[in-house]
Amino acid sequence: MPQLSTPISEKDHILGNLNAPVVLVEYGDYQCKTCALTHPIVKQLLKEMRGQLCFAFRHFPLKNSHPLAFIASQAAEAAALQNKFWQMHECLYHHHHALSLEAFPSYAEEIQLNIKLFNENLQNPSLISCIEENFCSGLDSGVNGTPCFFINKERYDGDRSYDTLLSALKNAVS
Repeated sequence: MPQLSTPISEKDHILGNLNAPVVLVEYGDYQCKTCALTHPIVKQLLKEMRGQLCFAFRHFPLKNSHPLAFIASQAAEAAALQNKFWQMHECLYHHHHALSLEAFPSYAEEIQLNIKLFNENLQNPSLISCIEENFCSGLDSGVNGTPCFFINKERYDGDRSYDTLLSALKNAVS
């Protein structure tokens, strides 16, 4: 079973306590329909396992099949510079079916970002490097599609339904 090659750290986008007994890492793509469908399940799991679960999201834009995935990741990272990564993350998955270059500024407005700063940061080389590092860490961990989950560093290839994921996460606690 493939292992997570790069442990999570403060550099990652994290919900929950970094020292929680269970760590769920997702490699995702904002233009991926399955990622968008799994997103509400992850949110439910975080509520259900509050205090026991740490969730980290890593970018894995599949540029060949999803031409706007990389720029969507850039939009999320540009929002992160204004402390609104998770709001943009939510917005991008909500609009996954209708992503367009023209829409990104409206998403930034929707979550009340400084638009001028957002547009400047979209091409920030350090954000592009961050996304590329996420992608490379995914490749090093054997990720070949999205969404790809790791539970406590072990790749999870099971069903992505709420009940099955919850069971796998609870088993990881014990």
